[in-house]
Amino acid sequence: MGKEGIRYAAKVSLDKPATEQKCLHNRWHPDIPSCDTIKNNEVVKIECIDWTGGQIKNDDSADDIKNVDLSRVHYLTGPFDIETAEPGDVLVVEIQDVQPMQEQPWGFTGIFAKENGGGFLDELYPKPAKAIWDFEGIFCSSRHIPGVRFPGLIHPGILGCAPSPEVLATWNKREGELVDACSHMDRVVANLPLAKNVHVGSGSDNIKEKVGKEGARTIPGRPEHGGNCDIKNLSRGSKVFLPVHVKGAKFSVGDLHFSQGDGEISFCGAIEMAGVITIKFSVMKDGMAQLGMKSPIYIPGPVEPQFGPGRYIYFEGFSVDENGKQHYNDATVAYRQTCLRVIEYLRRYGYDDYQIYLLLSCAPIQGHIAGIVDVPNACTTIGLPMDIFDFDISPQNPAKKLDLGSCAFASS
Repeated sequence: MGKEGIRYAAKVSLDKPATEQKCLHNRWHPDIPSCDTIKNNEVVKIECIDWTGGQIKNDDSADDIKNVDLSRVHYLTGPFDIETAEPGDVLVVEIQDVQPMQEQPWGFTGIFAKENGGGFLDELYPKPAKAIWDFEGIFCSSRHIPGVRFPGLIHPGILGCAPSPEVLATWNKREGELVDACSHMDRVVANLPLAKNVHVGSGSDNIKEKVGKEGARTIPGRPEHGGNCDIKNLSRGSKVFLPVHVKGAKFSVGDLHFSQGDGEISFCGAIEMAGVITIKFSVMKDGMAQLGMKSPIYIPGPVEPQFGPGRYIYFEGFSVDENGKQHYNDATVAYRQTCLRVIEYLRRYGYDDYQIYLLLSCAPIQGHIAGIVDVPNACTTIGLPMDIFDFDISPQNPAKKLDLGSCAFASS
């Protein structure tokens, strides 16, 4: 490091189109050229744009959410070659810091249209909506969801190394089989390779064409490399152990979040932001064999919002849906019901359902599986921190309905 301080392995522009920036890409593929080389045990800073590439604006309309082009996302910074990394190694990623860009001290949370991305509760809440969050040091607040203020557990939504050709072929095969098996469903179940709006950094037209045909979409996380796992506890001080499948690892990062609730239920559910992440990289030789690794491992850092004992309200949900239909040990159904219990509870204070949906997506709620062995009902819980509200929401006191404004909606 020396007198120069921590170097920037990549810098981005918030004013330049993402497609013109050579340190960005939006697909997973081993042939995307690396934008820089990082030494083993080096600490670097990496700048990231928001996951949509600047499609969402700081205003009071959700038309941008309604019209977002998901063929472009996610824009990731990288790939980076890590010296000495070889297939079979493990790349240890120590997150030393994550901060918003100084020139853009705000972020957004969105509810996408059901037919364009959707979300966990899209059948009940299909309208596009958004909330803008202003950053105040470690805290954030929103004009679209007044009455709340909380510290952010800032983290990257996406960390991963490039797949090998064999791993990439496995992804495309199994996701293609899922699409075929679910062709009767009125829902997108997986996003297969798509040539539209492919960006491969400094790659040639030939590489771009190949990646358009084969490149994996960045939308889901995957067991072989991590990727878009949206784990809110991967914040400052965390160590992530990533499998290496290609020479140099070809590490990429992006989708930075100021805050997120467990589940990120509205899909664009974190407080999405542009920012800079500081990472120390080290290589564990033959680490995959040593750890018996089939998917990433992480150790969370010591930084987490602190709410005192007894300062959470916990809500329960079971695998009986809103129509009264019994499902067998279905934790997804149970978590959906848990979310609805929180929405029903906070509605009493004057919030609109869409405001609560957005808040549950980005506030530091604690989501847990309580039980999945007591047939037929899986039980899940959500812990809602009471101290993020400016008013008392304790169940021991009667609810007082307030004028709490509105989130931003798309024009009809």
